Amino acid sequence: MINLRILFSRFLLRKGWLFVLVSIAALQAWQCTQRPELQVGTSGDYAPFSTGSWDGDGSLQGFDIDIAKRFAADHGREAAFQRFRWPELVSDLVEGRFEIAMSGITVRPERSLAGLFTTPVAVSGAVALVPQDSALGTTHDLNSKGVRIGVNAGGHLEKTARAFFPQASIGAIPDNAAVLATLSAGESDAVITDSLEAPHWMAQASSLRAIGPFTADRKAYLIRPEFADSAAEFDAWLFEKETDGTLGALRRQHLSGTNHPETATPLYALFSAIDERLSLMPLIAETKRQQGLAVRDRSREKLVLDAASSSVRKAAQRLGAQPYPEDRIRTLFRALIEASVKIQLHTLAQPPGDENPPDLATVMRPAVLRLGERIARYIVLLRFPLDPSSVRAVAAENLRSPGIGQEDRDAIIEAVLALRTSGKTK
Repeated sequence: MINLRILFSRFLLRKGWLFVLVSIAALQAWQCTQRPELQVGTSGDYAPFSTGSWDGDGSLQGFDIDIAKRFAADHGREAAFQRFRWPELVSDLVEGRFEIAMSGITVRPERSLAGLFTTPVAVSGAVALVPQDSALGTTHDLNSKGVRIGVNAGGHLEKTARAFFPQASIGAIPDNAAVLATLSAGESDAVITDSLEAPHWMAQASSLRAIGPFTADRKAYLIRPEFADSAAEFDAWLFEKETDGTLGALRRQHLSGTNHPETATPLYALFSAIDERLSLMPLIAETKRQQGLAVRDRSREKLVLDAASSSVRKAAQRLGAQPYPEDRIRTLFRALIEASVKIQLHTLAQPPGDENPPDLATVMRPAVLRLGERIARYIVLLRFPLDPSSVRAVAAENLRSPGIGQEDRDAIIEAVLALRTSGKTK
């Protein structure tokens, strides 16, 4: 298509410069309309992110639906929505049914292994809804034999319910829209949702109260690994829309409550990606346990440090940023390595977990490297000097993987603050 443009432009030179400019602009606009549709996977059953019937795309609505349409329009594309069911989310993504999943997707380790998350766009927490007159009042009460808990099957909330309430009877319901009805029908004593969906459910059924939230979760968009450039493009767009107030307006329109954090910033994205990387460490530890491998692998650590330096250098070149001192990049990634070792040791001190963890060489290490590249990109996008209080606040909100201690958090924070004192793009 580029060659066509060149030939077309040369031909039009004979017709005068004004005609040339107008014609080239028209050709570029035509080419823009030829970009493929943005294939979006969404559930259609999760307020306030994605709801509606599947009679046509026009019937879908929600926070993520609006964002998908706006992003597509701004990039000369049209959003085409494909339905997924929560148990098949990862397999549908891997099999290529869609390019990006947008439906209030919670950042989870097994999803990080399958794709690339964007910067978070919202935060929420898991809650239980019970009747006002229920004797259940705390999460401790919920974790009791005989308590029946309804939850959407196959998603983050089912995993959360099983982790927090192993003594209860968990009823996994295939249709998220049908979960609430089990409470009024007397089939459940409590149902699990999250702090953003709960107000919609409580508006449908009177005399309910919430227990929680008892988790802190990030919502982001999940993109197939081969679309790394699209993930970077989506991030850049989200950062722009956070800055110009578009995301804030959409949060106020669709999300209940107030004071939603501005998550689409390079600083927030950096610490959420760091925590996402650390969240993979328990899975890596389980594989090492099964294979009898040592936690520390100095040769592997050197490869990680070399890859980090290279990724930051390449990201700086692509974005037109000043180069970073290599020793400071290595200091940050050494801090991540030390925190990773602590988390793995913490995991190995517990009884064995996953009996079939993903393969270390072909699944987990590539995911860690992908996250390293994202971290590198976010580092380059930071604007210095950083405000230490803001850095510590964002780090405290995001660095929460089990097994990480305050000493590790402090080392990561100080390494970020020391990256450089100025880093503006050229």
